[in-house]
Amino acid sequence: MRKFRLGGLIGFLAVLAVVAYASLAGITGSASLDISAQAQEAGNVPGKSMGNSSDSEFWRKVRRGTQGKVSIPDVKSAVLINSEGSAWRAARNGPVSFWGGVIVAGSLAFFFLFGLFHGRIMIKGGRSGEVIPRFSQAERWVHWFVAGSFMLLALTGLALLFGRYVLKPVFGPEVFAIVANASLQSHNLFGPIFIVGLVIMIVLYMRDNLWQKGDLDWALKGGFLNDSHPPSWKYNLGEKVWYWSIFFGGLALSGSGLMLEFPWLFEQLTQLQLAHIVHAVAALVLIAFSFGHIYLGVWGVEGALDGMTQGYVDVNWAKEHHGWWAEEVLESNTSVVEGASDAPPNTKSPAPAE
Repeated sequence: MRKFRLGGLIGFLAVLAVVAYASLAGITGSASLDISAQAQEAGNVPGKSMGNSSDSEFWRKVRRGTQGKVSIPDVKSAVLINSEGSAWRAARNGPVSFWGGVIVAGSLAFFFLFGLFHGRIMIKGGRSGEVIPRFSQAERWVHWFVAGSFMLLALTGLALLFGRYVLKPVFGPEVFAIVANASLQSHNLFGPIFIVGLVIMIVLYMRDNLWQKGDLDWALKGGFLNDSHPPSWKYNLGEKVWYWSIFFGGLALSGSGLMLEFPWLFEQLTQLQLAHIVHAVAALVLIAFSFGHIYLGVWGVEGALDGMTQGYVDVNWAKEHHGWWAEEVLESNTSVVEGASDAPPNTKSPAPAE
């Protein structure tokens, strides 16, 4: 167990407090956490503002979407008040913001505490000094391109979702307006670029992330929490779950994002409102999952980052974490010192890395 660090705990509690505040501000729709800010969502209508008893009935008809006449091509403008917008705002500022904040904060708390008390997963046999190829240059380039653009989009997206309740009270409306506008423009600019990189990465990594015999056995034996490190192929089941989360979550992000980028292509406003909710939910889930990937890949597992920065990994690391894959690579590379791990359950395996 790692030595308890007070500074780290204080930093974690500070981040957790910010996320908790943002979540509560989102569900109340108020920076002061005033629940009355959601009064409009209760369906209340102004009464007797015109001085007669039929005033309330008039406003009810307006809120139901009574359509008038307009002389411009956009016939949707004939609807004075679109009540579905209130439902969208209630969902965005309520459960999406609140539970999204809970999921993100929970994931951050879990991996922070895991790293604090469990520490790094070290190479038991130490570094051997011999390395084997793991990732090609193309795989590394596309990974860092997607990772960098995802982090930028995550930060700007969180600023747009929670900034009104977190940044505005602290920095004031002028500064927040600049940050919000910059976040929106960056999000719209880099979103399509991210989609291109995401599609390339999904295709490039798919072959080695398909189901293989032995994947479930890895999980049943405790995965990376098992000190004996159950053998696996190039990617273990945990890494494959992350890949398919990116696959489905990325498709949801991309599809809904393109709808929001080109709103004039869709006739119904409800389609855009639904796309916004899907976009926010998919983004929050992927951000929460990404904490685990970042922790394990950058610091949590000794030697893991080498593969994505240098393209090679230590032989002992490969044997301990991906034994069946390491055995295959060692057998196909005569220039590398040969070694073996547990025998794989089948003879079919992915081709060695280029």
